[in-house]
Amino acid sequence: MTSYRQPGTVCTDHRFTVPLDHASPSGERIELYAREVVAADRAGDDLPWLLYLEGGPGFGARRFVGRQAWLGRALKEFRVLLLDQRGTGLSTPVNRQTLPLRGGPREQAAYLAHFRADSIVRDCETVRPALTGGAPWTVLGQSFGGFCATHYLSTAPEGLSTVLITGGLPSLDARVDDVYRAAYPRMERKVAAHYARYPQDVARARDVAAHLAVNRTVTPNGYTLTPEAFQSLGIVLGGADGTHQLHHLLENAFVRTPRGPELSDAFLEAVQSALSFAGHPLYALLHESIYGQGHEPTAWGAERVRAEFPRFDAGAALAGSGPLLFTGETVHPWHFDCDPALRPLRESAELLAARTDWPSLYDPARLAANEVPVAAAVYHDDMYVDTEHSLRTARAVRGLRTWVTDEFEHDGLRAGGPRVLDRLLALARGEV
Repeated sequence: MTSYRQPGTVCTDHRFTVPLDHASPSGERIELYAREVVAADRAGDDLPWLLYLEGGPGFGARRFVGRQAWLGRALKEFRVLLLDQRGTGLSTPVNRQTLPLRGGPREQAAYLAHFRADSIVRDCETVRPALTGGAPWTVLGQSFGGFCATHYLSTAPEGLSTVLITGGLPSLDARVDDVYRAAYPRMERKVAAHYARYPQDVARARDVAAHLAVNRTVTPNGYTLTPEAFQSLGIVLGGADGTHQLHHLLENAFVRTPRGPELSDAFLEAVQSALSFAGHPLYALLHESIYGQGHEPTAWGAERVRAEFPRFDAGAALAGSGPLLFTGETVHPWHFDCDPALRPLRESAELLAARTDWPSLYDPARLAANEVPVAAAVYHDDMYVDTEHSLRTARAVRGLRTWVTDEFEHDGLRAGGPRVLDRLLALARGEV
């Protein structure tokens, strides 16, 4: 272990080895990385632990500097563990560079099947006794981290003293098609709100899509920007300042050149930064599998269900006079053609999409008998996680208390920081 100081904190790097497949504990092992953070003035105190599970799938834990955001509030009473979930950050990272070590697409897909919430929770239960001496800990799950926390409640509640969830209460039984049938109308509402705020962006978005429809466009990192890929910039609209980000990007789209108007280098640089999966390829590879339960393949659900919402068709929008609709929180087969970070993984992704043996992730009977204090922030009209699905789950988990708010978007834990965590702790403790 290595310890070091940041402003107001003492950090310690931890590395653990866990089974790749927890059903075969004597088989192959992988390495996990986690950063322990404690307030500098309490470094020697015997404090309860709080485990933070990041959103995703595919994102490592946030790299805080000092006592930023919600972490400052947590450090008043907890020793915090920021876990890079398996395959992310420094925990045996999964990407186009490392996956060929597994072999071909079939071997890669078999390996990737061990990177869902069920394996992540087993990892947590493997490392918990070494850190806490066997004591249960508080888990804070953001977005997909909340999906993991709900699975934790279903399978190992004895490891939990409290569960706090922000923007991540999953449906217990929705299939992938149900998820996206609920998602496309939410996306359309977010786009309508954006155009209401910035009506000048209606023409700008149409102009960019029209240009891409007739001009092959490749960003500096090799990303092929098609009209459909451009539409997926709508993923930013689920964040607190996403509408402003999108507006600032669009206002900088074109420049005058000797050959006429062209998409600016600054625009293409910003687009590739927003769209590239290079830093989080597991998001694209496993995104639909987080909804996989039972014997049905996910089979590119977002792409299939999109056909039920023809207003999202870029060609039809350009042929008519209506606004171009952006998408978000959806992964499509063409992502694996457009993005150079994903192209070598296309066959593996196809095999995952065809898989029919995903284990169930949630135990409704056990959740109905839950005894762990649970509090969840549910964001009104959250673009990434359906509010009605979340509230239905909240009613199914015994003792779960919700805070339903439109004060924040999906990234409320980041934007609201200490206030959000304060509220959830108070709810879980029955103080409000």
